[in-house]
Amino acid sequence: MSESRAGRIAVVLGGTQGIGKEIVKTLAANGTTVYLSGRTQDSANAAVEEIGQGTIGLAVDLAMPETIADALSSVPSVDDLIIVAIERDANTLANYDIAAAVRLVTLKLVGYTEAVHALRGRLTPQASIVLFGGLATLRPYPGSTTVSTVNGGIVGIVNSLATELAPIRVNAIHPGIIGDSPFWEGKDNSPVINRTPLGRLVTMAEIVDSVEFLLSNTGINGVNLAVDGGWLLK
Repeated sequence: MSESRAGRIAVVLGGTQGIGKEIVKTLAANGTTVYLSGRTQDSANAAVEEIGQGTIGLAVDLAMPETIADALSSVPSVDDLIIVAIERDANTLANYDIAAAVRLVTLKLVGYTEAVHALRGRLTPQASIVLFGGLATLRPYPGSTTVSTVNGGIVGIVNSLATELAPIRVNAIHPGIIGDSPFWEGKDNSPVINRTPLGRLVTMAEIVDSVEFLLSNTGINGVNLAVDGGWLLK
């Protein structure tokens, strides 16, 4: 459903790899000026060099929320804010890593919220925000306690921010396993495929399409959208 978005300014936090990079590529190709972030300036610069199309790289570490405002200070205004950044965490109770848990909770819950706070005064009247959660909150697995918790927290953040920022729209994508993403490609995903009514895993292109839908459809607000091929049904 790609369409021209010429003249718009987007910020994609977590835009240097995986689905974040695909979102950046699509928005930039459709005329949006995109600020993309990596945890370091080197990673952001590498993504900008690869993608081109006028993208601008920023170093933003959402797990260090006190640094976020300064890191985003060069962004003039924001029409579209997409926060994709995540860190993988397999943190079992048997081997519980407090530092890893605190970092992920800080990144996902405090960092996401602080990024919106830092940019609040620069959100345009028709701005739209898309956050990323995940389905581990509904499909937990051994070691997913922190991941399941923070993804559930995204639901609460969406509800809160959509109310507090009204009429600016706030929604979230909760992907299933993205079969062609760098993390999942090549793994044995057959157990999930077998219980997915679609008969396959969702793709990065389908996740990008869902982001574009939430950005462009002005009637969608306060929605936590599962994009999983029906995985949650079985």
